[in-house]
This record gives sequence, structure tokens and C-alpha cells, in this order.
Amino acid sequence: MSLSYRIRQFRSAVRARITPAEYDLVRHLLTPAEQRLFHQMPHYDQRHCLDVYYTLVEAGEQDVFLLRAALYHDCGKVDDHGRPMALGWYVLATILKRWPALYLIAARLIAPIALYAGHAARGAKMAAAAGCPPEIVETIRHYHDPNPRGRAARLQWADEQN
Repeated sequence: MSLSYRIRQFRSAVRARITPAEYDLVRHLLTPAEQRLFHQMPHYDQRHCLDVYYTLVEAGEQDVFLLRAALYHDCGKVDDHGRPMALGWYVLATILKRWPALYLIAARLIAPIALYAGHAARGAKMAAAAGCPPEIVETIRHYHDPNPRGRAARLQWADEQN
């Protein structure tokens, strides 16, 4: 990802808005436990997850498990106390990812970077604890893998578009 892409992404996050119709969509598609995973994320992550969902729908995706997973795939960016990762840490993490060795060191030493680095596995655990279907849990667990397959690959594709 280029620096200009990340700057646009940051601006979009700061301006993130969700309409009442989009909240209705979430309420209609997700179980109450899944809705809690969605609502605990900050608005900028909710907006991002909705955008990933829309990208999949526009691509003709009809897999209900995948579409539901898209709506809360970043839920693992919330810490054990229910605090979301601050936007500034996102910026730092995405910059550090350009230097993998430095990123790995930072992920061991800086709690918010560790949260970011492990958010897919963490989100899968949160989804499993919330009683989400195994198909969704596995999709969230693997969408950041280097070579994901199936639903996880399609989620990774849509995530990278947003």
C-alpha cells in the first residue's frame, strides 16, 4: 500500500459516518452477539467493515457467512477492556509494516501494535466466544494469512480494496 493510499484511508477514517439505514442493515443481517462485536468497534472500523461488505456485494458475493464476517472482521482491534485501538496507532502500525523486522519488534514491545498485529486471531477468538458459526470464526482467523483460501481469501481481497 502506498503512503498516499494510507493518507486517504486516514482521512476517510476521521470522517467516518454510518447512516441509520446501515445500522438497520447490521441489525437485520447479524445475530445479537454479532451486533455487539460490530458495535464495540469505533466508527472508523464500523465504516471500514461496511465498506468491505459493500465491496463483496458489488462483486456478486452471496455467501451469507462471508458477508456477516465482513461486517465485524476487525473486531479484534478492541482490547480486553473494550477499548478500541486509537487511530494514531493504526497509522504507526501501517508505516512500520513497511519494515517487517521493525514491525515485529514493535509488536513485541508496544501493546497497541501487538493488538493490531494479532487482531485476526483475536477477532476469531472473540467471534467464537460470542457463539458465531465456525465458518465465520475460521474466515476471520485466516483472512490475514499470507495465502488464504476460500472465504478468507475473498475477505482479504475485499479488505484490501478498502
